[in-house]
This record gives sequence, structure tokens and C-alpha cells, in this order.
Amino acid sequence: MKLLVTCPPMLHMIDCFRPLFAEYGVEITTPNVVQTLSVEELKSLVPHHDGWIIGDDPATREVFEAGKAGNLKAAVKWGIGVDNVDFAACKDLNIPIINTPNMFGGEVADIAVGYVIALARETFEIDRGVRAGQWPKPRGISLAGKTVALVGYGDIGKNTAKRLLAADMRIIAYDPFAKADAAMPEVQITSWPERIEEADFIVINCALTSSSRHMLNADVLAKAKYGVRVVNVGRGPIIQESALESALESGKVYSAALDVFEEEPLPLRSSMRSHPRCVFGSHNASNTADAVVRTSEIAIGKLMSFLNRAKR
Repeated sequence: MKLLVTCPPMLHMIDCFRPLFAEYGVEITTPNVVQTLSVEELKSLVPHHDGWIIGDDPATREVFEAGKAGNLKAAVKWGIGVDNVDFAACKDLNIPIINTPNMFGGEVADIAVGYVIALARETFEIDRGVRAGQWPKPRGISLAGKTVALVGYGDIGKNTAKRLLAADMRIIAYDPFAKADAAMPEVQITSWPERIEEADFIVINCALTSSSRHMLNADVLAKAKYGVRVVNVGRGPIIQESALESALESGKVYSAALDVFEEEPLPLRSSMRSHPRCVFGSHNASNTADAVVRTSEIAIGKLMSFLNRAKR
């Protein structure tokens, strides 16, 4: 059997998993992937493989139809986000597929809180200044007593809340599926965007769905507190980037830390690059060696289970 792996964090540690693949007696294809492959690239690759471990690639109906016309029998979406995968197409085509939920709560929360601290104390401005031969001392803000609008209160959200509460911050959480958590009774749950005007920070970590696309837009930002700081470790299209850019230019948003973008990698032409009060990531919040090993082993196991069933 042949397996295709297109998930960059897994590909960067692929030698760690070769013994496991060998144990299963499968051959693997490991293309060079920066963030994602294109639909055309996938259509040429997927049909030649029995199984596919998917990253953030455009796993569309068109791609799955090409796979089904070839050898594709099953797939696993590496990680928790599934907005790039057409699960309905897999169901129609009878291709078993699953993701690996609840893998990165702690890791993504660590990055979210790191960004909150960076924006509060302007550590990125200090770093840039010292590298340029300066000795800047920006006046930051304290975390204690500040309010966070936490968008998404699942595994990542709860891990983020736990860390922010340890810094004596107030949390208003937004999640239509969330219930009060007895372990963290201080977290106040409400409906988006109620009470957004109270927030000193907006921290986004929810999934991308039709209802969450552009949920942070010009109308919501107009209601927000002047000087609010924005963090996004969820998915890029949850924020309407043009509205965020305008809010940065006006000062309504004081600063922003973005690990994800509407288009990835962030295009060289993007005017967001010119904003001095932005700090950028590379859709990398979940990427630690520990998390990659844990998730990849589960993904391999789930895929092989599907494929072994298909052989019977």
C-alpha cells in the first residue's frame, strides 16, 4: 500500500515515523509542501495512493473524485481544523475519513497567551528596536484586571482561559455550544458580540464555519473599545482583514497578533506587512515536537485501521 502525507509539521519530522510506516509495511510519498498543495497538484498525486494524511490542503470534491477514480480508499485529516475538507464528498464517494480532535489545546493556548503578553508589553517593538541599534522602552499595559473576549470555548479556549485566569484577567467567552464550566466559574459565557465594548483583548481560537467567517468585521470593531488588541490563532477568514487594517490605521485597534490569515502564506503584496503594530505567525501555533508525534501516531493508526478494514 502507498500513503500520501501532505501535512507540513508531520513532513518536517517524517524520519521519526518511518519505522512505524515500515512496521505497517506501507510506502510513503512525502512531497515538498510549504503550506498546502494546489488542487491540480493533489489531483495528480492522490489517485496513486491508497491512503492520504491531509494537512491544510484544499481537499475538495474534485480532489476526492480523482482519488476515488484511482486507488484512494481512506483519508485522515491531521489535526483538528476541518474547514478545508469536503466531508460530504467523502460520504457520497464512500471514502472513510476522520480528523484527530482535541490534540493541541495546550500548545495553541500557549501561543495565544504568548501573543497576549507580546501585545500588552510590546515585546516585538523592543526586539525590533534593539536589533536596529536602539534601546526602546515602550510603556505597556498590565494583564491583571484586563478583560478578554475569548472567541471559542472548546478545548483550545478552555486551555487559554485557564492560563489567562492565572494572570488575573477577566474572561467573556463566546461559543454557541459552550456551557458554564464548574472548573472555571469566573468565565462568563454570552452571545457574540454582546459586551464586546468591555474587551481590552479579543482572542480568537474558534473553528471556521459559515457562521464564523468574518465574524470580527467592521460593524463589530465599531462597537469595540478604542485601543483594543486582537489575537487570532483560529483561522484567518474569521477576521475581515480589510476591516482590521482600517481599524489599525485609525487606532481603534491598537495592535494585532495574527498566526493565521485569509490567504496563506501571507502574500508579499499584502499591505498588512507594513503595519508596525502587528506581529505575525505562520499558522504554526500547534507545532511542537511533542504535539506532532502525538498527533501523527494517532493519524497513522486511524488511517491504517480504515485501510485494513477495506482489505477484508
